[in-house]
Amino acid sequence: MDSDTPMDAPNRSAPVARDALTTETNRRVFLRRASALTLAIPGLGAALTACRSEEPAHHEHARGGGTAPQPAATHDSVRVHNPDSKLDTALHQEGRAPSAVAPAGTPVAPFARFDPALPPLSTGRAIDVHFHARHVPIQISDDTVVAGWTFDGNIPGPIVHCRVGDTVHFTLTNEMDVPHSMDFHAARINPKVAFRSTAKGESVSYDFTPRYAGAFLYHCGTSPVLMHLGSGMYGAIVVSPREALPRAREFVLVHSEFYLGAPVNGVRPFDYGRMLSELPDVVTFNGRPNQYSQEPFRVNTGERVRFWVVNAGPTLSCAFHVVGQQFDTVYLGAPPSSAIHGIQTFAVAAGGGMAFELLADIPGEFPFVNHEFGHGQKGATGFMVVGS
Repeated sequence: MDSDTPMDAPNRSAPVARDALTTETNRRVFLRRASALTLAIPGLGAALTACRSEEPAHHEHARGGGTAPQPAATHDSVRVHNPDSKLDTALHQEGRAPSAVAPAGTPVAPFARFDPALPPLSTGRAIDVHFHARHVPIQISDDTVVAGWTFDGNIPGPIVHCRVGDTVHFTLTNEMDVPHSMDFHAARINPKVAFRSTAKGESVSYDFTPRYAGAFLYHCGTSPVLMHLGSGMYGAIVVSPREALPRAREFVLVHSEFYLGAPVNGVRPFDYGRMLSELPDVVTFNGRPNQYSQEPFRVNTGERVRFWVVNAGPTLSCAFHVVGQQFDTVYLGAPPSSAIHGIQTFAVAAGGGMAFELLADIPGEFPFVNHEFGHGQKGATGFMVVGS
């Protein structure tokens, strides 16, 4: 200590050091968080790169173990937090937004009613499921074509049906420039191993055995999950219990929201910024607004009807209701042991799934809706016609 410095004098260098550390930490936190927004704000990636270039070189040496300079956009230096995958969209694109519109010349998938019928079960105790991630423009109504990120070229992806205790052998092959992955909510498995991302031309495979019955979501888990799920990469897996449920006509409804940008060559891309706003343009059952109003479900009087409802979100809940009916049975969890009775409406959370049953004992036309009408009237409606 300098002889002419009083013993009780304040250490003026300590606040300066703390301020410098705080400034550096805040800058790094800002860059990590803002990197995810490069998908939503054109040009932000370049701005972030410029910001990173101003950082002193010795910080990059420290992150690289002190041996050699590391690139400014390494995974450790600008991390988009994602529990499922280390290979995520923002980093893969190095700060550039991925193409939201399919490559020129990609044919448009014409409008087709999504078949809501639950597929039959396999006769064996194992099923093979192989999906392909594809960028496909899909016509969802007379005047709207969306730039879908899809599993097997459709929104939602194929309905998967198995039993409790069956083994699902799953493979995802990625045909897109952007990395993708698969998160099955019916699986109990290490996500860092199974739900990892795969690059274009590569595949990821894993097996799982569902423990519980119910209606479960599957979706792409690559970061930012909101972008991938919100762009169409989702579907339903229905797991039937080993003990048979009452005989019924069974339908699968995947509820979801579409947040769309301005058309590019007649195709509307999904808009990440609008996803963050939580104000959807379209809300659907099985990927097309009002498709089951135009072509209703048809059942016979006296039939039991079971709706397996999965809510892909990505954000909003679905208050499922059938006008002019009540559900005599709703399974909150794994059927058949979790039943409640006499229900008018029940909300299915984003990322959740439930089974709703009623007896179609009265002839007529019965609308089924998301009773959150600010959203339901944007397309999440349909009709069940009960004939004699």
